[in-house]
Amino acid sequence: MPELSILTETQMRGLVGFGDDELTAVESVYPLISNGSATMPPIMRLDVADHNGEVDIKTAYLRGHPGIAVKVSAGFFDNPKRGLPSLGGFMMVLDSETGVPTAGLFDNGYLTDLRTGLAGAVATRHLARDGASRVAILGAGVQARYQLEALTLVMQIATVSVWARRSDQATTLIDDTGTRLGLDVRVAETIGDAVADADVIVTTTPASEAIFETDHLSPGVHVTAVGSDAERKRELGSGVLARADLVVVDSILQSLRLGEARAAVDEGLDPSILVELGRVIAGDHPGRTHSDQITVCDLTGTGAQDTAIAGLVVGRARSGGIGDVVVT
Repeated sequence: MPELSILTETQMRGLVGFGDDELTAVESVYPLISNGSATMPPIMRLDVADHNGEVDIKTAYLRGHPGIAVKVSAGFFDNPKRGLPSLGGFMMVLDSETGVPTAGLFDNGYLTDLRTGLAGAVATRHLARDGASRVAILGAGVQARYQLEALTLVMQIATVSVWARRSDQATTLIDDTGTRLGLDVRVAETIGDAVADADVIVTTTPASEAIFETDHLSPGVHVTAVGSDAERKRELGSGVLARADLVVVDSILQSLRLGEARAAVDEGLDPSILVELGRVIAGDHPGRTHSDQITVCDLTGTGAQDTAIAGLVVGRARSGGIGDVVVT
């Protein structure tokens, strides 16, 4: 009889985190997206306007992977008033040969946060200039912490500047993540101050209007934008992508619908300049070719990442006998 593994967030936190295997798992999906080995339908979103909420569904089949993850993410943004987290969700994993459910991953958004942080590290690994060591983070929420920790896997960080609309959140990030990782982190009063001498800039806000403009760019900088994953979101000003020497996206189709490329193309950017990250990783595109080039990577988050990280969780859980097993 088929067996279904049930795993909780606590169990999954013990199975996957910021490790080289996790980084490799996320990195490996981008060439599959670019070469057509990933079947990834458009994201489905249900808006629940009556309760200030939304439900998003992502999935992908990756050729050669044993499972297919179907992720349901919920964002109900009045929940904190009720003492509940605003974000949550779970993943269902199906056997890729039979379609039989094999796992239910009740991660409450942990796996999404993790794979998004790792994706930022992948972008930096392939696009930042050699010797990059100074980091600026815009935003101070959960994803800011995850992006910063993931970056320690791919670069030697000398300094970190953090800007957030709420300075107390930036201070908390320093106290929690900066101290734990042994990093030199400071709070910046303005975005300009935060990015002034940065080699790598990561934008992690839920902004609906641009916060990062062309005058924040300097020669040689790399920018990873992770905040825009819906039509109403935007972090980068109209000229940022046009000013960049190289604009990279996780998925061209998805970025044109949900990411920073959407607004930029509406304002005249030629979409033919967009390069998928998978092509750079696979060596089909040279990526950065000079230390003074400005590179921008727009990450919208893909179902392929979810399938990859879920597969790693299920494999480790089965090997370690972790989780409850239900015979279906």
